[in-house]
Amino acid sequence: MNILIPTVLVGALSLAFGLMLSWFARKFAVPVNPLVQEVERVLPGANCGACGFPGCSGLAEKIASGEAPANACPVGGPKVWAELSRLLGQEASNWEVKRAVVLCQGGKGVAQAVAEYSGVASCKAAHILPGSFKGCRFGCLGLGDCVQVCPFSAMHIDPESGLPVVNWEKCTGCGKCVAECPRKILALVPRKEQVTVACVSLDAAREVRKVCAKGCIKCQVCVRTCPEGAITFESGRIVISREKCTLCGLCIEKCPTHCIIRVGKTAALLEVRG
Repeated sequence: MNILIPTVLVGALSLAFGLMLSWFARKFAVPVNPLVQEVERVLPGANCGACGFPGCSGLAEKIASGEAPANACPVGGPKVWAELSRLLGQEASNWEVKRAVVLCQGGKGVAQAVAEYSGVASCKAAHILPGSFKGCRFGCLGLGDCVQVCPFSAMHIDPESGLPVVNWEKCTGCGKCVAECPRKILALVPRKEQVTVACVSLDAAREVRKVCAKGCIKCQVCVRTCPEGAITFESGRIVISREKCTLCGLCIEKCPTHCIIRVGKTAALLEVRG
């Protein structure tokens, strides 16, 4: 009898609290916009944060309210963008799909190593040190911060060159690797065949020659060679206009250090090897 009373009392209290919680849930329920649910259904569900919002649910709210465009999710690609445009009653735009590319060829045997690095295996950690274990102060450190943040396993460090390799078949163009790189040697480019300068050094030719066999020496041979006027020299770097470039390949052929490379559809793996 003594045991039965507490048991009944606990059961009654549990039922009462359950009914109260149910009433509060109905009373203070926040209405959910059906459009938000539809948008979230269309989104890929990667929750990678590449869009800049807290997961797909956060982005769905912004797209449904018009605070973010239909192509705000880089992972979704054209199919998702088109479906979201339909849901929003908008005309689908010809948005460009992008992928990541490595803008450095300063791997093992190409770029000079001036010291042995034994610190934290992080590019950010190595970058803030007073000196560097690599001669080029602009080049890839190869410690893999970009690989670690890639949510789609689209990158790895090539053991031969010590440089990151981007697999365009897996890359979604989310841009997390680009944001993570302390030396800014990763960039998002349109997913199409093109030529690009695989060097971001701003050093003068004399300094570049000392530390890297494939660095840009600012000779501007490519500028003078291009028959379309698609290559210019701006703020210390070679710039190639993708709108004017016809992929003739003359710049690649004439470049004395081979720092101009072809990327795009012709290769599933974009590898920059030493």
